[in-house]
Amino acid sequence: MRKLFGTDGIRGIVNETLTVNDAFACGNALTIIKKNPLVVIGKDTRPSGDLITLALACGIMSGGGEVICLNLLTTPAIAFETKRLKADFGVVISASHNPVEYNGIKIFGSDGYKLCDEQEEEIEKNMTGMYGAVSSEIGGIKYPKNPSKFYENNLMQILDGMSLKGEKIVLDCANGAASIIAPKIFESLGAEVITIHNDVQGVINANCGCLYPQVISKAVVDNNADIGFAFDGDADRLIACANDGTLINGDMILFILANYFKEKGVLNGNMVVGTLHTNMGIEKALNANGISFMRSDIGDRYVIEKMRATDCILGGEQSGHIIVGNKSTTGDGVLTAIELCKIMAEKKKSFVELCTAKQFPQENINIKVLDKKEVMESNALNEKIAYVKAKLEDRGRDLVRASGTESKIRIMVECEDEAEAKRIATELASDVNAISNIEV
Repeated sequence: MRKLFGTDGIRGIVNETLTVNDAFACGNALTIIKKNPLVVIGKDTRPSGDLITLALACGIMSGGGEVICLNLLTTPAIAFETKRLKADFGVVISASHNPVEYNGIKIFGSDGYKLCDEQEEEIEKNMTGMYGAVSSEIGGIKYPKNPSKFYENNLMQILDGMSLKGEKIVLDCANGAASIIAPKIFESLGAEVITIHNDVQGVINANCGCLYPQVISKAVVDNNADIGFAFDGDADRLIACANDGTLINGDMILFILANYFKEKGVLNGNMVVGTLHTNMGIEKALNANGISFMRSDIGDRYVIEKMRATDCILGGEQSGHIIVGNKSTTGDGVLTAIELCKIMAEKKKSFVELCTAKQFPQENINIKVLDKKEVMESNALNEKIAYVKAKLEDRGRDLVRASGTESKIRIMVECEDEAEAKRIATELASDVNAISNIEV
């Protein structure tokens, strides 16, 4: 059972729940698993990025490993470089969508995919001391110039001469890693690009990016733009926006891509993977179009695991992690934005015209708690969850789960009747608060 790793790596508040000792031990543990490994490391724009990067690198080098430090780069770009450079591991120093005081450690294998639960458990087991592995052959570190070059070239090949001339696009880069790549890519396509929150010295995710979609919505309308894209801090997630300000979350993006790929004959088995959180309306709409829908546990790594197990090329989460499996090994916000632009350009349709699925009203409540395990093991809460499930039957769903990255219980209720969904979610929230004794 993993204790340090959540659904997306190790994550915590720097110098409190994520320390330099943790980072050193994690890097050092990689040299126990693989002798003298080659490890690629990159980071987002957090001020603590250098601190955690250097501590991790020291742990690797003390165990005889070699480090290639790519500095500021998106998560999908680091996954790409890990595979291209034939490194043993790739590590992203990022807490994704979390506030600036957080940071994290995400680890990819040599194939560019995130490690599985068992591999993360092995790393945890080896994180037992400051000097778990010491080598007489101390490793070194290299800082290549223009580290994003090959990833950008790969994206340009995917674009295959597409032009967005005449299109006005707004990009919200969340003051994160997308700031150095996304504007460059869309400008190269001939689009008029309006970029907001692209200051790498700014505060990452602070009232911007995909966690604050109302910002991109307003910017698109105010600038009379054709489309908008909002990324998270490490650019592995995307929320899109139509020209009238309508927001398009990961569920609807998955629907648009699935239908297009099926039409092109490239959707293996005519199937896609979503999660337990994916809207029922999307599932029903996909089924009506002859596309099978499978659910995985919540977390893009679990979506990818199911995709690989079923030879499926497309999967995603409502939060905006979209995996185009024949082009990337992880969620990629910039790649997803490119794919959406290709569909719009080819079909000569707006986003609103492409969003034909009817989603069920969905109520989401997040509650901060002291002990997630205690809440989730409550008999009273589980009895209430079962009661709601039986009552809703095929009219909707309820989902109560512990967050994989924060000390929160996440409640989701979706139902054809919006008022009923809100009422049930509020009741479940009251039950959680009664157990946890903490205010919302």
